[in-house]
Amino acid sequence: MSKKADKQPVRAIVPKETAGADLLPKPTLADFENRQLSLFQTFLANTDEQRDSLSNAVDLWDSVPRYSVSRQAMTKARINDRFLEKHETTFQHRGRTYTRTVFPARVTDSDGVDRDYYPSGGEELVEDALRKIAIDQQAGFFDKPNYRSGVSFTLYALREELQKRGHTRSYQEIVQSLNILSQCVVDIRPNDGNAGEGLVRSACLPALAAVSRNKLREDPKARWMVQFHPLVTGSIDQVTYRQFNYHLMMSHSTQLARWLHKQLVLKYTFAHHLKPFDMRYSTVKRDSGLLDEYARGRKGIEKLEAAFRELVERGVLLSFKREDVTGPRGKILDVNFILQPHSNFISEAKAANKRQGDDQQKPVGIGGGSRQKPVGIGGTSR
Repeated sequence: MSKKADKQPVRAIVPKETAGADLLPKPTLADFENRQLSLFQTFLANTDEQRDSLSNAVDLWDSVPRYSVSRQAMTKARINDRFLEKHETTFQHRGRTYTRTVFPARVTDSDGVDRDYYPSGGEELVEDALRKIAIDQQAGFFDKPNYRSGVSFTLYALREELQKRGHTRSYQEIVQSLNILSQCVVDIRPNDGNAGEGLVRSACLPALAAVSRNKLREDPKARWMVQFHPLVTGSIDQVTYRQFNYHLMMSHSTQLARWLHKQLVLKYTFAHHLKPFDMRYSTVKRDSGLLDEYARGRKGIEKLEAAFRELVERGVLLSFKREDVTGPRGKILDVNFILQPHSNFISEAKAANKRQGDDQQKPVGIGGGSRQKPVGIGGTSR
């Protein structure tokens, strides 16, 4: 593709600001420089190269199956090639069952037609890259009085970050992802029988606003600002995030392998050669939503095995063993995978444990909040 053709999408499409974006209070210098944010941006690492590979996983938010519907599945589900119904599923997190409902975003497509989209794998990559920019480029902010967090960035920097991690995207693709993330709404409700209690309803990125003047908005180096989901803000406030090998996670070839890697980071905190980790096919299918498209269970199991093999090849796992759970006539009812961690993952888990423990012991500074309460479904207890 020529340079001229590559630049054209920037002028053809720019992010769409969220309603009332001009009324949002602009983050102050104190929001970009405070102790709570500094804890989020500081890692336990020995070298600059190690630090460059690290980012933060957010416990509940990164366990919500919000990117589980593929573009292909959306195409099949659209009504009149334009409209999508809300998408609902259930998942479990730390023994508690939740219902997740995604209300699609309506964005202008490349052919000028307005179509509905759920967030999918491409949007997940963009969100992860934005969090990394908030850390590496000291562009993140944490605004305690307004209880929000986010990042100031340029489309150029976002594209460079994605390309650096092996995911080249055009400006038009990035802008579409930003529009989807800022317009789709995700409901997360615990299934405890108390209707409405604990409900979180928010866009993946609740606010998207141009920082630069109007005439500069089509410049790829014009600055934009997004606000992170309330569960990310709550995690920054309560110091419940965990450092992990973001560069390695981004390098995996499939969305399922990336999801598995994050879940191991969040749940296999006790990683040890003598303490393997069990993961069932039925659990992965339920909590990821990434295997729903396989009507035949055997096909889904094959995809899961392939993802585990990639984690072995990448040095996340040392090995894994499959144990079939069978019923009458040998029918496979479920599969249990026994995972042995690689020494690299064990070292990373120990570093994450130490960093999290050290940060939670530090006194609260400017912009800090109480850390005695765990981050709940709202992630915004004050």
